[in-house]
Amino acid sequence: MDTVAIACFDGFDELDAIGPYEVFENAARFGASWDVTLHSVRESEMVTASHGLRVEPDGSLADVTPDLLVVAGGGWNDRSEAGVWTETERGDLPDAVAAAHKRGATVAGVCTGGMVLSRAGLLDGRPAVTHGGAIDDLRATDATVVDARVVDDGDVLTCGGVTSGLDLAVHLVEREWGTDVAAAVCEEMEYEPRGDVFSGESV
Repeated sequence: MDTVAIACFDGFDELDAIGPYEVFENAARFGASWDVTLHSVRESEMVTASHGLRVEPDGSLADVTPDLLVVAGGGWNDRSEAGVWTETERGDLPDAVAAAHKRGATVAGVCTGGMVLSRAGLLDGRPAVTHGGAIDDLRATDATVVDARVVDDGDVLTCGGVTSGLDLAVHLVEREWGTDVAAAVCEEMEYEPRGDVFSGESV
């Protein structure tokens, strides 16, 4: 797992994307051979996040075939005009996620980014979790909702609310690069992961 792409779009939640980004970049400093980039759903010189942060993407999702694709949340619960709800209705992002998974990428949904994975058909019959405000929406799908901070079902991962993206990222670092790298990242960031990690049986 050498390339990591984090999907961003107008209305994405900043911490959903930037939290894992910092974890992964720190992991690269401590021995993980990860190339981490931010990619927009469509060609765009600038993307504006939900709290006003403006991000210049490294390119569009069509330009990259990552080993790991991370999908941020934001804008689902309030059905915002910019965010996950709008992106799932438009269809470009779920299609890109499904295509990346079909090509062999591991896909991770942070917070309501998990609803994008659901719309892409990746959570059908799988254990999953999302932000508490979207749990009922997830229960209405074919996913099996579990009570956990992070859900690892092999090539598809989800996590709860905004800060759980840090826990998901640390878990992935430990899974892919070992406990020493993960511990070094946590020490550098002065962060202690919390909550349960549920591991499914699919790979």
